[in-house]
Amino acid sequence: MLNNQKIIVVLPAYNAAKTLEKTVNEIPLDLVDDIILTDDYSNDNTIEIAQKLGIQHIIVHDTNKGYGANQKSCYQKAFELNADIIIMLHPDYQYTPKLIPAMCSLVANDLYDVVLGSRILSKGALKGGMPLYKYISNRILTLIQNILMNQKLSEYHTGYRCFKATFLKQIDFENYSDDFVFDNEILAQLCYKKARIGEISCPAKYFEEASSINFSRSIRYGLGVLRVSISYFLQKTKLFRFSLFKKL
Repeated sequence: MLNNQKIIVVLPAYNAAKTLEKTVNEIPLDLVDDIILTDDYSNDNTIEIAQKLGIQHIIVHDTNKGYGANQKSCYQKAFELNADIIIMLHPDYQYTPKLIPAMCSLVANDLYDVVLGSRILSKGALKGGMPLYKYISNRILTLIQNILMNQKLSEYHTGYRCFKATFLKQIDFENYSDDFVFDNEILAQLCYKKARIGEISCPAKYFEEASSINFSRSIRYGLGVLRVSISYFLQKTKLFRFSLFKKL
């Protein structure tokens, strides 16, 4: 705990067998109260490794439901365990768990409601192996999103996020996409609810075992991001109403 707040790390996993142990070994267990892993029908031995590592809360999907659906299972379980702070961390070791204390401190001390681990704040994204086309598309999408959503974030596409649980409970994320655009739908709703969103610089790591989506899915993701941002803009201008921003 930190400031008497229960901290839970959620790991939305898919074929993470080669990187899960390295990820879990860096999670500061003197601070983190529980770890939840959701396996989205992996075809490797992710579940066996999670059990060997002593992860107590393992949720297994009987079909491949998608990245967004994986997170939904994680968050609902975290609510059941009465989490105060929830850290969503990809178990593919692209993001170092060593930043968990810093991210949690910003939320636990009520400085921010959400903290993002940004690969763009420093100059290490390309040095860390981020493909050039992904870096360029990240920067272009983020610029457009900041304009449409009136924000000043360095990136919206990180897989490393720390949430105040009370804010996640206000969001109807069960009705959001089951695919990768889920991440942006969450952030758009948090911005709409005027959550205080902070960022911390996170080193980027790209290597063969790290998860990644192919070029065609990246295009589909980018179009989904633009749809969410335009919907946000139209919702804020009161020209249209979208179910994405409905109140619970």
